[in-house]
Amino acid sequence: MKTRPILWIVLAELFGTSLWFSANSAADSLKLVWGIDQGDVGLLTTSVQAGFILGTLFFSLSGWADRFSASKIFAVCSFAGAIFNGCFALLSVDMPSAIFYRFLVGLSLAGIYPLGMKLIVSWDPKSAGKSLGILVGMLTLGTALPHGIRSIDGVLSWQLVILASSVLAFVGAILVWNLGDGAHVKNANSKLGWNMQGVFQAFRIREFRASALGYFGHMWELYSFWTLVPMLLALCFATDVSNLETRISQWSFWIIGVGAIGCIVGGLLSQRIGSPKLAFYSLLTSGVMCALYPFLDDASVELRLAVLLLWGVAVVADSPQFSAMSAKACPPELIGTALTMQNSIGFGLTIFSILLVTSAVGSIGSWVAWILLPGPILGMLLMKPLLENPIR
Repeated sequence: MKTRPILWIVLAELFGTSLWFSANSAADSLKLVWGIDQGDVGLLTTSVQAGFILGTLFFSLSGWADRFSASKIFAVCSFAGAIFNGCFALLSVDMPSAIFYRFLVGLSLAGIYPLGMKLIVSWDPKSAGKSLGILVGMLTLGTALPHGIRSIDGVLSWQLVILASSVLAFVGAILVWNLGDGAHVKNANSKLGWNMQGVFQAFRIREFRASALGYFGHMWELYSFWTLVPMLLALCFATDVSNLETRISQWSFWIIGVGAIGCIVGGLLSQRIGSPKLAFYSLLTSGVMCALYPFLDDASVELRLAVLLLWGVAVVADSPQFSAMSAKACPPELIGTALTMQNSIGFGLTIFSILLVTSAVGSIGSWVAWILLPGPILGMLLMKPLLENPIR
């Protein structure tokens, strides 16, 4: 494995993706300042997802993801995301302005996450499952990082928490700018134009199609779970509200962040058992957690936290394996297009699942987990061709 380039890429991914849930870490403060509710917090999250979807559609359909340097796109988008995130912290005065800036952050993330995956494959195609496991592990830590920053000091202003993510994204842009692309993925023809043919070509590949469909089931659950974590924790701690905000931030960091272990260990295991089996068992485990969690309302807080931690490991461990399988199934000149389109559709599904769970959690409590359950069930069914003809 090309150790130094991979190190820079995964660190930049960690720093850049800290922008993703920076607003969620400040949700309690925003509720007080703007008088918003859980549904509005869901809107802030879905505005990021909407921006990400539009951005990935552009990169995929325009062919930019395969026509231009992935490292330069990554760096420019990380820099832009840092600026827009800072605008959210300093210039937002109400929900409409906040949604606008979070949408722009989502647009920027479209050049960070999928292009980061292409960069990893360009440097280390033979160990894609392992390397992408590290990369998505860093994305997971980046998602958890704002909660960790806020938990350091429960009275830290929400603006400073948001701005800390912007500083990290700036650093990520600098790390990747001079790195360049690896030698193992070639760019397509640089002629500008729409690239629908490339998208159709990717989905005609049976292995890519099965991997993408399994990924879509996984995505129905993943980001909704991450959005729900602080809300499920509030239900856990309902009988003891002392120092509540800090405890929710601390445990949100651990429950989301522990997924990095699942990604990294899963990436190593995939070298032994193959990516398809690793992805299937991860979906199975997270599906079991979805099904069982509502029955734990009368259980101890400690048991519920332990289950949430296990869920946090399993819910994301399959993500890098789906990306690795999709990348291996495609010809080199289509990898960027295929991955960005797969991301775009997958994140499109998250808008519906996030809106559903955030609007329902207030009335049905922990039973909201069952809204996530169809994701892992369908994911296991739709990826079945990969178990019969594995992509290692």
